[in-house]
Amino acid sequence: MWAARYAEGVQGGYSPNVPTNRKPRVTIDQVAQATGVSRQTVSRAINNKSEIDPETRRRVLEAAQAMGYRPSRFARGLVRQDLITVGLVIADVLNPFFPEVTAGVLEAAERRGWQVVVYNTGSERRKELEVVDMLFDQVDAGVAFLLHHEAIAKATAGNLPFVLLDKGGRAPAVPGVRIDFEGGARRGLEYLIDRGHRRIAMLDDEAYLSAEAPNTRRELYLKVMGERGIPVDIDWIQPAHNSIDGGAVAMERLLSAHRDVTAVFAYNDLIAIGAQLRARALGLRVPEDCAFLGFDGLSIGELVEPPLTTLHIDKRRLGEIAVEQAALLLGGMSEDEIPEAVIEPQLVVRASA
Repeated sequence: MWAARYAEGVQGGYSPNVPTNRKPRVTIDQVAQATGVSRQTVSRAINNKSEIDPETRRRVLEAAQAMGYRPSRFARGLVRQDLITVGLVIADVLNPFFPEVTAGVLEAAERRGWQVVVYNTGSERRKELEVVDMLFDQVDAGVAFLLHHEAIAKATAGNLPFVLLDKGGRAPAVPGVRIDFEGGARRGLEYLIDRGHRRIAMLDDEAYLSAEAPNTRRELYLKVMGERGIPVDIDWIQPAHNSIDGGAVAMERLLSAHRDVTAVFAYNDLIAIGAQLRARALGLRVPEDCAFLGFDGLSIGELVEPPLTTLHIDKRRLGEIAVEQAALLLGGMSEDEIPEAVIEPQLVVRASA
């Protein structure tokens, strides 16, 4: 029944290849069994009810703390109408990708009467770890984009219901939404190749140079080019700051060494837009001299001249699905019972390529 919710535009299926350190959530029944009391007695102790022996309360609370039991505010809310709070962790509040994801989360949460608290990490390891620490004390569930393995391990090792946005292969046993970058990148690169391009450069996100997360898009670029028998000059791959300015700087660096490239595959639309603007400023015609392909499908791509060809991700739906999975976890469903959802990037052909 849950899988049916993804029937339109979202597909399942994924082969896990990365271990996870996640521990099973401790349940109220386990605390009851460990202390030799009933489930109702544990509930009374946790909720500080008067009709319980003080010594029994102390013993239950000590056991609950030692076992890492975290009472579900969601379950209590079924009786007490408590407000459910979801912590949304995003990488960059200024990146237009994330406001659309946030909109999907907010809309799905609002339909359930939940509130959302947003945390911004800037993709920094230190900030990701700090935010994860705060989540355990402040929210009932986490929905997060996390780049660093240590932060993911920390977030998923406790009892907080947790869903990953863009989970990739970093924590396959953790609920989340996977964006099919392989299918999207292949679709876009083969489009460029089929139009006659062979000298295809890539402007990559420099954040992945120091992060533990696999750089899926660069790996796929090299894989597709190899499959089509196209040799790649290593200098065709240039790091770029994840911004329009970053794309412009990287494009100028690329052209200083390889003016002969005929197409650019950018890590995302922001980098692609900056690169395209700089190429035109340096006298190149787009797409006659150099074609540009972005990734993400940002609305701003329609406003540049010529409009940007891109691989569109349904970002709003990404946020909605993450909240749906969080709701199942809060309702008591275990992590391994939740099918993974996959969002397929769609090629949107415009005048830049």
